[in-house]
Amino acid sequence: MKRREFLTTGALGAAATTLAAPAVAQGVTQWSMVTAWPKNLPGPGVAAQTLADRITTLSGGRLEVTLHAAGEIVPGRGVFDAVAEGTAQLYHAVPAYWGSKSKGILLFGSQPFGLRADEQVGWMVHGGGQALYDEMYGRFGIKPFLCGNSGPQWFGWFRNEINSVDDLKGVKYRTTGLASEMCAEIGMAVQAMSGPAMFQALQSGALDAGEFIGPWTDSALGYHQVAKNYYWPGIGEPSSAEECGVNQAAYDALPDDLKGVVATACASLYNDVWTEYETKHARALKKLVETEGVIPRKLPDSVVMEMGKAAGKVMEGLRADEDELVVRITESFLAYRDSVGSYMTYADNGQMNARAMVLGY
Repeated sequence: MKRREFLTTGALGAAATTLAAPAVAQGVTQWSMVTAWPKNLPGPGVAAQTLADRITTLSGGRLEVTLHAAGEIVPGRGVFDAVAEGTAQLYHAVPAYWGSKSKGILLFGSQPFGLRADEQVGWMVHGGGQALYDEMYGRFGIKPFLCGNSGPQWFGWFRNEINSVDDLKGVKYRTTGLASEMCAEIGMAVQAMSGPAMFQALQSGALDAGEFIGPWTDSALGYHQVAKNYYWPGIGEPSSAEECGVNQAAYDALPDDLKGVVATACASLYNDVWTEYETKHARALKKLVETEGVIPRKLPDSVVMEMGKAAGKVMEGLRADEDELVVRITESFLAYRDSVGSYMTYADNGQMNARAMVLGY
């Protein structure tokens, strides 16, 4: 699909339209899924459609899910409220978009200098994260499930090179989630907007730089046409989990086997989505470099260190939050990150460093 089509289908601001209550006919329950993405956008748009189809298939057709892309029923950033209010039964988006609801939500999606995609699942399943996830979203009448991950994101597209942290001060930059707060701490002028809107802002000069996801999705949106310096590592989002939020009342009304279908569909999609991103990011980056003149550039170590200090301030703010649930989520995340991170020095990190030494064999 062409970038122009994404810009058209991804346009936000459409007036919300109230959907009918879930239809039930001849034993079939019909649900509507609203998403934060243009239809079939490589990466999240594709994943959203796959999830809708998988729920329908695993239920044997007893639970039919129809997808509505961003702007078709509600704006992309309106899907959380639409499901909370019962306008739709479920949504596909990322936790990083819901910081205005509670900063504690942001930790379930991505964290500066935080968890990798596999570690994020580890925290959810084995570190107490899912119970906290349920407790937080339960405040809004939503049952949440992780259902995918982009893997490591990039720091983004820049017209100019970065040599020191001073080069970032005042830079108009698109990012989201806790990365926004980290970048603001070092003096960047952070702006939130959709992926398609980011292209238009880069093109017009309203933005100096920005990040969205990674090479596969980013190339489809055409950022390389207006900025050639592509910076890594994406320290703001070492991974970014995708989620499915289900209206709690609609979920509770399902028989137990269909509740299991929804949960299984989400869990089974996580690795499929994550590995597709990793595979297609690699292919897309090779093409961007070889045919589009894109230059991958590493952030200077001095910049990474300054961002680490800024991220530390953000985390201290969360640990001192007046909401005790936010504090519990933060402490749980930090404890899991530090525990598994200390082990990864010997395990995955050691293996990757060793492989890099002899990659040419």
